[in-house]
This record gives sequence, structure tokens and C-alpha cells, in this order.
Amino acid sequence: MAAAQAAQATPIVRRSPLHASLAQARMAVGLAHSGDRRAALRCLGRAEDALAKTDPAEPRSTWIAFYSWAELHSLTATVRDVLGDPTQAEAAAYRALAALPGSYRRNRAHTTARLALAQLHQDDIEQACATSGTVFAIMAGAPLPGRMRQLLGDFQRDLIARAPSAHIAHEWTDRYRTEWSTS
Repeated sequence: MAAAQAAQATPIVRRSPLHASLAQARMAVGLAHSGDRRAALRCLGRAEDALAKTDPAEPRSTWIAFYSWAELHSLTATVRDVLGDPTQAEAAAYRALAALPGSYRRNRAHTTARLALAQLHQDDIEQACATSGTVFAIMAGAPLPGRMRQLLGDFQRDLIARAPSAHIAHEWTDRYRTEWSTS
């Protein structure tokens, strides 16, 4: 959150709606993790408002070229799931996946893992397991980045907590332990 607060104080954030949107979205994630629901949702609203003011055709620096509606929807899915709104998280994840360019494979895999968590948090165990399984297919044997490994670890822990005796939970763990260890 300190980094997001520092970013909000920079001149570029005050001048550029794109940069302001990114700073607000990142602040929303931090606030959600700290449990401040109202402030997190306010920041998401500001991020949406600021992004709506941007011109997608305007040239961007390469370091921020990734940031678009797809990324904001993905961050919204994170915020909503952390805040305990899995239905809204699922919807935001679907919007992100629909808007993501095909070349953003890691983003697609990460958002898919976030989608699986949202489904799991709605107790849709079978769908969540099926969705999470596609993460490995999307990554197609490439190493899983640390954030993604952590997210899949969260999925596995939540799966075992929600369905400790379910066959599907044990099957998922056994199946992906092999794929996970080779990633």
C-alpha cells in the first residue's frame, strides 16, 4: 500500500488518467487485503472512472502498456474475492478473460486461477477444479511464476478446507502435484 500511496503523489498520476487508474487499482488491492472494504471499493470506482477518461489509441510507455480494462477487471476480481464477494469476482474474471489479448498468456493463466478461486468460494467445487486445471494448459509446460504458484497454493488450501473428504479434491491434488513440481 505504501507504494500505491507514493505513486498517487507523483505528478504523472495527477496529470494522466491512465496512471491514476493504475495507482487507484493497486491501492484497492492493498486495501482489500487489509480488510478496508469501503476504501477498496471506492478506489476501484476511481480506477474505473479514470480509465474511462483515457484514450486507448494514445501512445503508452512500454512499462504501462499492459494496463487496460482487462487488467483492471483482473484486479477487480482479486479485490472482490478478497472482500468475500465471489460472485462479483467471478464476473470480473470473465470480463478480464474476454478482454485479454491472446498474447498475454501469463495474465490469462493468472486470471483463470483467480476465476477458479472465485468459483471455489461459491462452493462450485467441480467447476473450480476444472477451471484451475486449465491454468497448466494455458502455461503449456512453461514454468509457473511465483505469484501464480502462490495463487494455486491458495486454491489447493481452500479446496482441501472446503472439501476435505471429496474425491475431486484429492484427485486435483494428486494430478497437479506432478504438473506443479515440473513447472
